[in-house]
Amino acid sequence: MNKKISLIHSNHLAQVDYAYASRVPAGMDLLFLAGACPLTQEGIVPESSDYELQANLCVENLKEALKECDATLEDIVYTRILVASQNQADLVTTWETIRKEFGDHDVPSTLSGVTVLGYKNQLVEIEAVAAFDNRTN
Repeated sequence: MNKKISLIHSNHLAQVDYAYASRVPAGMDLLFLAGACPLTQEGIVPESSDYELQANLCVENLKEALKECDATLEDIVYTRILVASQNQADLVTTWETIRKEFGDHDVPSTLSGVTVLGYKNQLVEIEAVAAFDNRTN
């Protein structure tokens, strides 16, 4: 049996570009991923004020962490996106960049502006929870 994550939309709430909830069927493994940061393979954050660049690097690092667990972006059931900015336009740029990478998989997400993130020059971080059926048939 191929179990599928259900993304739940609402006809009674505002129409938004993300699901309001996700349902994980019983028997699936949950992965709680550390925040994906815009780190290069050398472990540094590029010196840049480019939110789109950092968001893309975060997604690439998230994909790599998922790959290590035999999972993909389509297995994600929730994200929290942190953006070091007080400017809403920076949050929107970051959101649109990340949403483009997820395509039709519009998982429930929280987008927050924060004062500062952990690494020098860091502007973006993506926390994620994924679920997948790891049983082989």
